[in-house]
Amino acid sequence: MNFKKRLLSGAVAVALMATALPGCSGSAQGTSSGASSQAALSSASAGKTVEIEFWYGLGGKLGDTMKGMIDDFNASQSEVKVKGVAQGSYDETYQALQAAIASGTAPACFLTDSPGVHNLAEKNVLADVTPYINKNSDFNLDDMVPAFLAPAQIDNKLYGIPAYGTTQLFYYRKDLFEKAGVSADVLNSWEDLEKASAKLAQKSGDTTSVYAWEPMWGSDNMVDAVLSAGGSVLSEDGKTVTIDDQVWINTWEYFRRNIFDNKTMRIHSGGQGWEYWYSTIDDAMQGKAAGYTGSSGDQGDLDFSKMAAHEQPGWNGQQGKPSASSRFVAIPASVSDEQKAAAFQWMTYYSSAANTAKWSMASGYIPVRLSAQDDPTYKAYLEKNPQAAIPLQQASHASPVFLDPTDGKITDILSKACDKVEIENQPVAEVLKQAKIEAQKALDQALTKK
Repeated sequence: MNFKKRLLSGAVAVALMATALPGCSGSAQGTSSGASSQAALSSASAGKTVEIEFWYGLGGKLGDTMKGMIDDFNASQSEVKVKGVAQGSYDETYQALQAAIASGTAPACFLTDSPGVHNLAEKNVLADVTPYINKNSDFNLDDMVPAFLAPAQIDNKLYGIPAYGTTQLFYYRKDLFEKAGVSADVLNSWEDLEKASAKLAQKSGDTTSVYAWEPMWGSDNMVDAVLSAGGSVLSEDGKTVTIDDQVWINTWEYFRRNIFDNKTMRIHSGGQGWEYWYSTIDDAMQGKAAGYTGSSGDQGDLDFSKMAAHEQPGWNGQQGKPSASSRFVAIPASVSDEQKAAAFQWMTYYSSAANTAKWSMASGYIPVRLSAQDDPTYKAYLEKNPQAAIPLQQASHASPVFLDPTDGKITDILSKACDKVEIENQPVAEVLKQAKIEAQKALDQALTKK
């Protein structure tokens, strides 16, 4: 599956885990900025500043923003000093961390993605942060977006704190909708969008000069639509692949039909790196498409005097449930109790309502706390930039990222199946039937190993 560099890696989803851990609720105002989490550092020596390393794979503007957050935390108190260590990427951080754990040189905490935190937790190399949360009456876990928490929740334990999130949205050209006499209300359901596409698209015979909609290449958008129709990748017990049922067939046929039969949709595929992604954005910006599906992180690249954001829809009037994912700050189990407590104090500060809102305004990512919407600075920002509110609204009822139990094999099978449908125009039912056989084999093998 392909995703923009500012997005989650490998994203399809399963059932929403909306229930918070027991005994972890606190005030309705989110977390404190650090002062009220001093109790978490009770194991540290009195009057001693505990220095910890924090590894993160961010560069450019995001890296500068993270450095600023670390500096602000260090200046806000004297109990903990965070030393930020920049890595080349999330993958490089993950690889370096595994080597550091093996050699006994792990940092106190690090930044990773949803599959990363889940895989490491299953390997029993991460610390459960639940005891620290239980000691902090101001840490309100119920205030965090449920879909963001899910990957780090295993057996009523939590192995990481969400740092920031992302999800894929609809972006549309206000002028092209108005010119076609189409209301943005058609974006409230996939069926209505298809009906309106005949007006939104501009065609001459079989040649389309302006497309009604451009999904992003890869299976992510198509799987999001399946989730919004009530489908899933696996059965509830996790033992059966369900990608060939009628929900999947109907949903994927929708995209095939509009790409090849109606010619109202187009897919940009291939190219170097993220070329396909920016080609899709360019079509919308240049008026070659009335809208497209893209990342919440695209907002910095778009001109909202021409465009607007909208949640991904559901089917038959139902609310959409596309996937949402987050990055996590986690603590290696091998570090000392003093380092763990200090790391949690940093994590508490970072994930406060005010700071997650601050990060969102600077980066385009989604705040991890619902109460961020009550932060005065963020509220003022949203009034001037209403499109920035859409990602959090969608994430609040989204599906969590799919955690592939086959070490990525099902994800790869879905990507190949998607290409057969949206690029090669192969029959949907046949493609999904074959993909189901391959995916079930991979799943059976993985379950046998466990």
